[in-house]
Amino acid sequence: MMYRMNLARQEMMKVLFIHGLASSGAYKTASTLRTLLRPCEVIAPDVPIEPAAALSLLRTLCEAEQPDLIVGLSLGGFWAQKLRGFRKILINPDLHPSILLRSKIGEMKYLSPRQDGAVSFWITEEICKGYEILETSEFDDLTQEEIALTDGLFARDDELVHCGPEFERHYPGRAHPYPGTHLPTFPEIKRYLLPLVSQ
Repeated sequence: MMYRMNLARQEMMKVLFIHGLASSGAYKTASTLRTLLRPCEVIAPDVPIEPAAALSLLRTLCEAEQPDLIVGLSLGGFWAQKLRGFRKILINPDLHPSILLRSKIGEMKYLSPRQDGAVSFWITEEICKGYEILETSEFDDLTQEEIALTDGLFARDDELVHCGPEFERHYPGRAHPYPGTHLPTFPEIKRYLLPLVSQ
């Protein structure tokens, strides 16, 4: 396929993967990207749950690494959308994470291992309010250039979040539906994400 040839020309491409809620840089989507995009470099940090700390980490990382592409999954899509000036693909982004987080206040277990060995974390009302504040400005200052840098992949049978219509309002023509559920499988990433990566 054409995208394979395009990827071959981008051997030094650097990709930042941002995981979703209760996850880590060791989540299976990161390893899937490393396999499918080989020999590209895939950076996959453990992102803190605290919104100010998460945004600071990601902005510092982007400044230092200058990724060619950012891929954000679920809550990671929310963060990717806020990283202006970079080519990015949001997979089933949760554009209003404070809503889901408020339904889960308390202790949560991580679904994949963290580098610091933590097995659980706490969601508090303060954390929810921090996300809520960030949500109020998430679409501010969108330029045509920024819109052109951003694509969204949306599962038709997403059981958790349904932000496709809102994304389409702010990024017209940049939403791409695919058959699947909230967390994409290896074959879905290969079939639907890779052609976008090659653009």
